[in-house]
Amino acid sequence: MTNNEMISQGPFKDFETIKSIDENGVEFWMARQLMELLSYAQWSNFEEVIAKAAKSSISSGQNVDNHFVRSEKMVKIGSNTVRSVIDWKLDRYACYLIAQNADSNKENVALAQTYFAVQTRKQEILENLSDDEKRLFIRGEVTGENKKLAQVAKEAGVSKFGLFNDAGYRGLYGMSKADIETRKQIKKGELLDRAGNTELAANLFRITQTSEKLKKDRIHVERDAIQTHFMIGGKVRQTIKDIGGILPEELPPEKHIKEVKKEVNKLQKQQLKTIHGSKSKK
Repeated sequence: MTNNEMISQGPFKDFETIKSIDENGVEFWMARQLMELLSYAQWSNFEEVIAKAAKSSISSGQNVDNHFVRSEKMVKIGSNTVRSVIDWKLDRYACYLIAQNADSNKENVALAQTYFAVQTRKQEILENLSDDEKRLFIRGEVTGENKKLAQVAKEAGVSKFGLFNDAGYRGLYGMSKADIETRKQIKKGELLDRAGNTELAANLFRITQTSEKLKKDRIHVERDAIQTHFMIGGKVRQTIKDIGGILPEELPPEKHIKEVKKEVNKLQKQQLKTIHGSKSKK
């Protein structure tokens, strides 16, 4: 089972469910929701864990304020009474440290340690990749998530997969896949293989969110599944418009992913050769 499959299935889904994304596209979790998942009954006890995690962050040379952001919110405590309570906005690294400092005897703490370790490592990998390597990585993610979406769609009653897939493209691009490829002057079936990082990321979001929506709404009618894919694609498109981004059909095609893979593999071999050469001289 791959890391992505492990994260999206079973008990790990709970951590995905409470995850949010801020206006800068950064993933975060709220401490009080995480507290419940880690089986802490008292906020004061969980605050001690947060404090230990923050100290660990400082010890590793990190700016703690970049990972732990204090917030307050109003909650009801009676029929007409509210009060302010403290909460924390936590990024992936903060959650990882909290899981490491939490009581390992508590339910879900071990799961949290695995989940946030995998997610943190994934981010580290992305941050250290070249643009071409990132493109290969995201293209691989799209391939994997598309396979999962096909299975979810099948369970949702889809049999006309051509119509189902095209609905997602129509929602995201405002036109059919065939029309997109004609507009971009690329060969049939090469849309995703000629897409750059930004375009791939938009498609990845469309794919994963459609899969989650089909499962969450327990859709079992093909027509509804097709409409859901179209709707999700449209939502992603609208988000791109709202933030002033370039619409996917306007993004120019890039060289085929197979060429990129060959170039990256060649570069990696050259780097290994250089490393081995320098070692042999010592």
